[in-house]
Amino acid sequence: MHLKELCKQAHQISRTHGFWGAFGRDLNTHKAYYVHNRNDGEMIALMHSELSEALEALRQTNKNKNNVGEELADCCIRIFDYCEGRNINLEKEIITKLKKNENRPILHGKEF
Repeated sequence: MHLKELCKQAHQISRTHGFWGAFGRDLNTHKAYYVHNRNDGEMIALMHSELSEALEALRQTNKNKNNVGEELADCCIRIFDYCEGRNINLEKEIITKLKKNENRPILHGKEF
């Protein structure tokens, strides 16, 4: 499966489960309404939280590599969902960035 397909699948699942908006009904007027509840800051914070969960899984005394992998997968899924929802071609961006990194000096010219 290509990266673009994974992005589409992650986004479709997220949308189907109401994370990109949901219908509701006002309890007083009984009028239906739609709430669009995704914002960039929240979504990036959720990506970060998955990385924090991966770190916590790694720090556990009885390290479970499956838990670390699952949390990293969650982070990727959130990134894929975001990119598809915001029309970011993640595959193209990764290829461009890899080419840029390939031409950088060792340690990017830093000591560490």
